[in-house]
Amino acid sequence: MSNKKELIISKIRDGIVIDHIPAGRALLVLRILGITGREGFRVALVMNVESHKLGVKDIVKVEGRELTRDELNLVALVAPTATVNIIRNYDVVSKFKVVVPDVIEGLIKCKNPRCITNQQREPVKSRFRVVSREPLKLVCDYCGTIHELSDIERSLGIA
Repeated sequence: MSNKKELIISKIRDGIVIDHIPAGRALLVLRILGITGREGFRVALVMNVESHKLGVKDIVKVEGRELTRDELNLVALVAPTATVNIIRNYDVVSKFKVVVPDVIEGLIKCKNPRCITNQQREPVKSRFRVVSREPLKLVCDYCGTIHELSDIERSLGIA
C-alpha cells in the first residue's frame, strides 16, 4: 500500500491543460479565456494543490478549446509560471511554458484617461513594454504610465 497522495481528474480527449498557475489565479485565467461554464466546454478546475515548484498551484483543463497567441500572452501576464499542454486523442502532443512578451500591443487598456490610446478620435492601439517581470510592471509607450498586475486585471475587467 502506497502512502502517495494522488489527485485523480479524468483525461481530456482534445484540448488544453494549463498547469503551474499561481495559487488562486485559475479563475482569472478562465475569465481571460472568456470561459463561464455556459459555452459547453468540459472544464476541470483544481485550486490550491501541492506543487514541488510553487508550493501550491492551480490547474485548468479545457476540452475542445485552443488558445490564440493573444490569449497566451494574457495568461502569461496573470500566471507567468504557467505551462500549457496541448492534448490530442488523450496524449500530450506539445508542452511549453508561457512567456511574458517584451511588448504587449492592443490587449490591455492604459489606465491614464488622457493617454492618446484612450481618445476616441485617435485610432491608436495601446502598446506597453515590460520593465519588470517580477513583480510585473509595464510602461505605456505613449504616455509613460506604469501599470502593475492590479491595473492589468482592472483593464481586463477581472479585478
